[in-house]
Amino acid sequence: MKRGFVVLLLLAMVGAAFVTNQAASTPAAHTCALGPDGRIKHVIYIQFDNTHFRRDNPNVPSDLEQMPHLLNFLKGNGSFMTNDHTVLISHTATGILTSLTGVYPDRMGQPVSNSLRYFKPDGTTNSGVSFAYWTAPLFTPPSPSNTPPFDTTPQMINENGKIAPAPWVPYTRAGCDVGSVATANTVLENTAIDIPTVFGADSPEAKEVAADPGQGFADFVGIAVHCAQGSDTCSTHNNGRPDLLPDEPGGYTGFNGLFGTKYVNPVISPNEPLKDLDGNVIKDATGHIGFPGFDGVVPSRSLAFAAAMQEHGIPITYIYASDAHDNHGVAGEIHIAYGPGEKGYVDQLHAFDLSFQKFFDRLAAHGIDKSNTLFVVTVEEGDHFAGSIPSPASCDGVTTPCTYSQIGEVNGSLAGLLATQKSNTTSFTVHSDMAPTVYVKGNPAPDAAVTRQLERDMSSLNTLNPYTGASENPSVAMIDPIGEKAEHMVTADPARTPTFTMFARGEYFFFAGAPNCTSPCVFVPPPSNQTFAWNHGGIQPEIANTWIGYVGPGVKRTGEVDNVWTDHTDIRPTILTLLGLKDDYVHDGRAVVEQLSDSAVPGSLRSHRDTLLTLARVYKQLNAPFGTFGLASVRASTKALASNTPNDATYAWIESQLDQLTQKRDALAAQIRGALNGAEFGGQAIDEQQASDWIDQARLLIHQAQALGAS
Repeated sequence: MKRGFVVLLLLAMVGAAFVTNQAASTPAAHTCALGPDGRIKHVIYIQFDNTHFRRDNPNVPSDLEQMPHLLNFLKGNGSFMTNDHTVLISHTATGILTSLTGVYPDRMGQPVSNSLRYFKPDGTTNSGVSFAYWTAPLFTPPSPSNTPPFDTTPQMINENGKIAPAPWVPYTRAGCDVGSVATANTVLENTAIDIPTVFGADSPEAKEVAADPGQGFADFVGIAVHCAQGSDTCSTHNNGRPDLLPDEPGGYTGFNGLFGTKYVNPVISPNEPLKDLDGNVIKDATGHIGFPGFDGVVPSRSLAFAAAMQEHGIPITYIYASDAHDNHGVAGEIHIAYGPGEKGYVDQLHAFDLSFQKFFDRLAAHGIDKSNTLFVVTVEEGDHFAGSIPSPASCDGVTTPCTYSQIGEVNGSLAGLLATQKSNTTSFTVHSDMAPTVYVKGNPAPDAAVTRQLERDMSSLNTLNPYTGASENPSVAMIDPIGEKAEHMVTADPARTPTFTMFARGEYFFFAGAPNCTSPCVFVPPPSNQTFAWNHGGIQPEIANTWIGYVGPGVKRTGEVDNVWTDHTDIRPTILTLLGLKDDYVHDGRAVVEQLSDSAVPGSLRSHRDTLLTLARVYKQLNAPFGTFGLASVRASTKALASNTPNDATYAWIESQLDQLTQKRDALAAQIRGALNGAEFGGQAIDEQQASDWIDQARLLIHQAQALGAS
């Protein structure tokens, strides 16, 4: 994922540690009872980083196949859905934040992640980070290359230019405390901007960070509890702070939160330091007790936090778990990628599996199980592996380890390739990625001559793939702001909108580079202690196609399900429908009622069921980035940007058609999502005739987008 690595590069900080009770304890009394009959007493949400259900190598069992305690739990006790999808751009921040909110990035502000760039008024750019606390201004980390003026719009900016509604609010309003373990932007993500935002620039916490940055990071970053009104957990004598959400619809006053292990640990582990599920005190290699860093929250640690929270009266826990295909090393200073079936990879997956066995057993010993708990387990995106063919070719990793002569993404210098092959030395910056977003100096219009020439040149580059030896165009697709809008990538902050976005072949990772790069401009970096080989951000199926499992009261036991198309925005409305809660905004997703018992959903979702399901399914294909309309839009935009006809007529025509289709799509999608939201949370059965009309309109728009993409 590179989440921790990006933050560490920009902040040069890391820490680790906790204090929490591993011994058995009696859960504190609480009034949190959810669902139509109050049967759901606990919610446990787990989101992995880059953990795969499908095999990357057909001979090597996949990540989940090597974690049978988790996979069998999901398949055997609920619905395990294998046709879920991420959104664009497919990275950790975007994937998690879309899942938490149920809206696409244009409505929560983070389409380009895990870091980003934004235009300044003079047409140059600064770099930012997608990870910062929910109410912080856009995080521009201290750097010589980042110069004033800075963009101070909200980090989490919604379509109205306000701070996006926070995902813990429905729970706390219902009387439930919510624990968060390293879950994007619901915890403090850094000490540079989040400490002043939450505690104040002159607070004791800020002074601790200044005096001891490592321990300050460990004490305040990564763990949080958001409490219901009057909860003793977040009382002032427990160092609770006001949980301020100034833009929350309907207001949000009288709520407190605990931020950081320094204040959370004494509540969830009052008698001894918190231990991981293997019995080790959680700390980093430098001895800091507290948060172990975002790349250090492997399941043995993150699940230990969650278990301790649940055991001490925090019934809602959101959990992030690090990936298994990287050796993250010590404090982020080592990051070595494994190939499928490589011994270190297999060993880590085995450790992950044992952690889930211990986690489920520990919860059950405290009366927390599928009879009273909603379990939701998913991943933020998939990956494409960049590396050589394994040896031996028949290795399966489990009985015969795989080895690789070379592992690493194919790095490419865009400026170097353009200067070498096209004599194009246009000045631009790039958010380096498999899906590099390009920001042309001066922020010219999409149809400006300098923009169009750069797009044409970039769409026709040629590279020699170091792994395959093939001479190829490294770009598979390209979109500009009109295409980005169709993919829900244009936010309320115009400074964040890239000039255009290129989606590369799976092995490639592009940066701006220098226009005088020596040959070759494309290469696999030599082995080092910083090796990256699992690419995401692109539009390849292995990246876009993900999975999600639901277990608990109200969830059907259907095992593996592959015939229901969903994406990350559907998680939120599905969870809230089961819990009988609602947000103060309309989701972009829809409740996946196919996998829910009739008794667990309101009557309005059972009325006109066949028509409602048809409407919901066509809505997803109309509105989702990886739905039929979205993929057709990418094809159309790619053709427009590569075109070179007199007066740029082809570009102008395709762009005009795509813009009109997107406007019609947005208007129709708003009507449909309003009706679905009314059925899910307002008790309003859909109108059969109106729904049929919307279905016809949606199918027509999808057909028109497909025709445009094929034109």
